Amino acid sequence: MNKEEVSQKYQIPVSLLDEYESWGLCNVVKFVMGEWQYDDQDIERLSTIMALHDMGFKNDEIEKYMRLLLETKNSADEIIQLLTKKRQNKLDQIHFQEKQLERIDYLRYKIKKSQEK
Repeated sequence: MNKEEVSQKYQIPVSLLDEYESWGLCNVVKFVMGEWQYDDQDIERLSTIMALHDMGFKNDEIEKYMRLLLETKNSADEIIQLLTKKRQNKLDQIHFQEKQLERIDYLRYKIKKSQEK
C-alpha cells in the first residue's frame, strides 16, 4: 500500500507517516515507482506509534521507544523506564486535576451555603 492508501484505510495522518519515514525505522518499506510501499509489519509499527501518540507521548519519545523496540538486545529495561516515567507523569496530572476538582467543589459549596442564608 502507498502512503495515501495507508492513511485512508487506517485513519493515520499523512504527517505521521512522513514522520515515521523520516525516522528511518521503516527498513522494510520499499520505495517503488516514486512512492513508499508499506507492508503488514509497517502497519503494526504504525499502530504502536498511534497508540503511543494517543497516550500522550511526544514525537521524540515515540521515536526513542520505537528505536528501543526494534533494538532487541538489552532494550527492555530502558523501555520499562520510559513507560514508568510516562506513567508517573500521567499520575501527577491526574492528582493535579483532582486538586482542581476539590477546589471547584469547595467554591460550589461556599456559594450554596451563602445562598442558604
